Amino acid sequence: MLANNGVAPSSASLYPVISFDCQCQLSNHLLFPSSLNWGFVKATKKLKVSRLRVNFWESLRSGFLKNNTTQVIENPTTLEEEEEPMPEEFVLIEKTQPDGEIEQIIFSSGGDVDIYDLEALCDKVGWPRRPLSKLAAALKNSYMVATLHSVRKAPGSEGIDEKKLIGMARATSDHAFNATIWDVLVDPSYQGQGLGKALVEKLVRALLQRDIGNITLFADSQVVDFYRNLGFQADPEGIKGMFWYPRY
Repeated sequence: MLANNGVAPSSASLYPVISFDCQCQLSNHLLFPSSLNWGFVKATKKLKVSRLRVNFWESLRSGFLKNNTTQVIENPTTLEEEEEPMPEEFVLIEKTQPDGEIEQIIFSSGGDVDIYDLEALCDKVGWPRRPLSKLAAALKNSYMVATLHSVRKAPGSEGIDEKKLIGMARATSDHAFNATIWDVLVDPSYQGQGLGKALVEKLVRALLQRDIGNITLFADSQVVDFYRNLGFQADPEGIKGMFWYPRY
């Protein structure tokens, strides 16, 4: 799974990157484009920064001409003109069990997460528990929350017999240029099926649809290669992540 995504636990907030779906573990490396880890990363751990293959500094300077003397002024848009894409929800996988039961894995970017379900999922991947009030606040204040749910239907049944949260990732953002991915996790019993990869790819795509091009994340050392395969870079153009910790 992704850095702390349903594999081994890692220490950080609603974490930057958490273990992914492959049998990988995250290490605290700041990656461009995204990252997850519960809480703050311990000062004893070294972090690397990675991001998507988009020129970092050019993206920051995108509002200026090459000679850097004249600023490009765009007409301000009204709230009515800024129509953001609607949340997505679709079936990633559907399989029929020998007894006829149908299981669907559903991706959603709508952010509907029960904090008790999330706490149970975090327990499964070995993350330390955090105050539920802070967990709820972190979800509420996220720019986007992507989830994976397992939905099971018994043979001949028209309704849903069982629905459970099996994966999640969230992103914070300035709503314009930058976003950071946090808390990527997948239920250990569903790892190894490519769900972690799909979760991050769908989340990145949703951010790009909102014209957010600088996407960063934190990744444990065990999953740095996983994120590289998704297009993230560590320390692009020599950029380093900087962290401040209370000295007490």
